[in-house]
Amino acid sequence: MNATATLTVTRAELEDFLFLEAALLDAWRLDEWLGLFDRDARYLVPAAGAPDDADPTTTLFYIADDHHRLTERIKRLNKPTAHAEFPHSRCRRLVSNVRLLGGTDQAFRATSNYLTYRSKMGETQTYFGHHLYEMCKVDDQLLITKKTTFIDADDIRDQNKVSIIL
Repeated sequence: MNATATLTVTRAELEDFLFLEAALLDAWRLDEWLGLFDRDARYLVPAAGAPDDADPTTTLFYIADDHHRLTERIKRLNKPTAHAEFPHSRCRRLVSNVRLLGGTDQAFRATSNYLTYRSKMGETQTYFGHHLYEMCKVDDQLLITKKTTFIDADDIRDQNKVSIIL
């Protein structure tokens, strides 16, 4: 590692990026959302209540996608045959407690809390938790290299399923 490597990303820049991410998801602009990810990125959602050190090789994960699988997930969610999400749910994502956890522009970590409301067919479901991000900055653009979304509830019986991107 280069001893002079630094992290130039500011919390405000990171917040703007995470607010954009939430807005793209709320608007079901999933292809644009996918563009926020590096080509080697991973998107992970461990089972509800999992600890921060959960590993998809040893623990149940609802989602453990590499970039290819995430691309295929987006294609499916955009089709009318994705019955759980067609017509699309109405969603609203709130992002808070954004923190940079250190690193360099080439590899840094960040976290945020989230609250996601999903409304469909007269029912509103609430998901809450936190995201852990591994990111990089390339040509002044932030990219996600790994996003792990933790559902902080101890189960999702009330929600019954996770058919949206959290």
